[in-house]
Order: sequence, then C-alpha cells, then structure tokens
Amino acid sequence: MQDWIAEHLPEVPAVVDPAGTTANLVCSVGSGPELVLYSHLDTSLTGHGDRDGGVTGHDDDAPLGLEENGDLVSGFGVGVARGPASAAVAAFAAAVRATADRQRRGRLTLLLAGGGTHRDGTGEHGSGVRRFLKGRPRPAAAIVAKGGPDGVLYDEPGAVYLRVRVGTRRSVVLAREHATPPGGLVVHAGTVIAAIERWRAEVVLAPGAATGPTAREAGIGALHSGSPEKPDLLPAVLDVHLYLVTLPGDDVAELVDALRRVLHDDLAACPLAECTVEVTAGPHQRGAGTPPTTLIAVRTRAAWTRHSGGRMPPEVLAWRGSTDGTVFREHGIATVRTGPAAAPDPADSDRDSVAAGELVRYARIYAQVGAHWLTDPDREG
Repeated sequence: MQDWIAEHLPEVPAVVDPAGTTANLVCSVGSGPELVLYSHLDTSLTGHGDRDGGVTGHDDDAPLGLEENGDLVSGFGVGVARGPASAAVAAFAAAVRATADRQRRGRLTLLLAGGGTHRDGTGEHGSGVRRFLKGRPRPAAAIVAKGGPDGVLYDEPGAVYLRVRVGTRRSVVLAREHATPPGGLVVHAGTVIAAIERWRAEVVLAPGAATGPTAREAGIGALHSGSPEKPDLLPAVLDVHLYLVTLPGDDVAELVDALRRVLHDDLAACPLAECTVEVTAGPHQRGAGTPPTTLIAVRTRAAWTRHSGGRMPPEVLAWRGSTDGTVFREHGIATVRTGPAAAPDPADSDRDSVAAGELVRYARIYAQVGAHWLTDPDREG
C-alpha cells in the first residue's frame, strides 16, 4: 500500500508505523481541522489453516487471489477489510487530486490500521486506532470505511469477550463414575451451555435490548477442555468462550453478575453442583453514538444520497456489529460508519463477495466528503 501511494500520489508521504506483528499506514494532506478516513487491514480469520481450522473446518490455507465474476469480486477477507479499505484508498487519492489546485483549509488523513479486528487475549480492542490517537492532536471527525448495513451508522454497539470456566479435580476415564461430576466435565457441557443460553434469553434479549439503532447479542464461539493427545484423562476445566455485544450505557459488570447467578442456580441442581464456576470479562469496548446532526453525519448522509440515485440512507435498527469506530467516539470524536455490503461466496466459504460497483459507489461517497472537508472543513452545505 505504501508503494502504491508513492507511485500514484508522490506528493503525499505515506508512513508505516509498525507495532509487533502489525502496523498502521498513515498519510495526510492539508492543515486545520482533521477528518480521518479509516479502515483496517487485518481480517477476522488469519488465512492460516493451522490457526483457522476450528472455524473453517479444514486445515488448508485460504486462497490469496481475487476472482471476478461479472460485477462480483470474491476473495479472502474482501468483505471484512480488503474491499472497504480499497474504496478508502481510492477515495483518498481522488480527494487529493480534486483539491490539488484549491486552498485546503482542512486536513484529510487516511488511516489503514492493524489490530482493528476483535481478538481475545490480545489486549484492548482497536489497538491500531489507539496507537494512532496516542500523543497527537485529536481529529475533529472520522469516517469508518467498513462493510455493514445499507445506510449510515451513527451509533455502534460495544463488545466484550467473556469466559465461563467450570472447574473440578482431574480424573481418568477408567474411573469415570467416581469423577466429579460422574462421567467428567465434558459429558455435562450441555448443561453449562443450556444455562448460558437461558441467560441470553432472559438478559441479553430482555425488553429494551433491541430498540433503536443498536441491540445486544451474545453467542458461544469456542469450547475448550482437556488434551487431544490424552483423551484417557478427564480434564479439570471446561472453558466456554463468548462474545457479548452491548448497548451504549450497558454495565458489563451487571450483565456478568447476571450470568454468574444463572450458572449458579442451574448448576446447583445438577451433578455439577460441586464444581467451581467463574466468569471473567476482557476489556470492554463501549458502545457510543454520534448525533446525526453533526457536520460529518450531515455531509456523509448528503454524499450517500447523491451517489445512491437520490435515495436517502434507510434507518438502521437493531444493529449488532461493533467496530473500533467506538474508539474514536470514546475519544470524543464525531464518527460515522458506512461501507459496502458483502456476502459469502457460495462457491467457497473462505471467500467473501462484494460488487465492484458498490466499491466504486462508496469510494465516491468517501471522496466527496473528503474533498469537501479539505476545502470547507467547518461549513455545512
């Protein structure tokens, strides 16, 4: 990406900021109030079969190339990151060129960040955005270029990873009836899962949890217990990993306490009664919103309408997808999110498909807002 920008926009320096195994790419033009056009470079899956096999169901590495079928472009990570990021890069270049001979009263920054995809055990969500914001003047506004619903998102839910751990003494299969619980933990995993699902039904999907633009959600994404190399041993722990989507203003501690109570009540009445139960939560990326009357929201909505045949962005309700756009809002930065919708490739479950025409449409939306910001950063219209 740095080489591409150097070739097509030689007047714009593109800086790579490495951090461990990831990096940010940042380039800016202009001065004055700053608009960040943001997308991230990492994808939900790594593409390495030895790491993704538990999700994909196979150990083969993901194919890296792109396939075109009419207007559809398919490839690994195209929907999650690569498609929207390409639209953001094209838009930045177009905005720079469109304002080359005009006075730039604003500043436009392209941020392609690593560490944008939620992963458990890797520290705070949105590490790339946090690294970009640290120790620098706060931008005035941000656009998150990421696939999502058809429209413009002013509010986004939060997200947190939870782990439920059920513990006991280890034992062996040959003495399974004398284990605690009888048969071993794994035999009773369904009881734990049923309790978590009851919590989801009673708390996560409670009245008021799906009203307005965002909604709560929770789901079990992983189970872990024992050693595949020693299945003759009964494990001492059963770990259930969850992803919880939260509403703006939610208190995660209250939701976690409710989960503990449900687990305590349900497990007390079954063979798991003598086991220990703990629920731990990772860092909470809090949900937040930006008023639709802010300048960046008004301009994005106007650009979206212009490049959608005059159609106004439809109202988004009960959206359950969180991005690190919440990190910008956490820092008091007016933020909107809009981007092309993607779908799974029916021919290959490792690939996403997005319409090239949609990528072009969103590139035009981002470019219009970016060029307008560069020349008139503080005037509506």
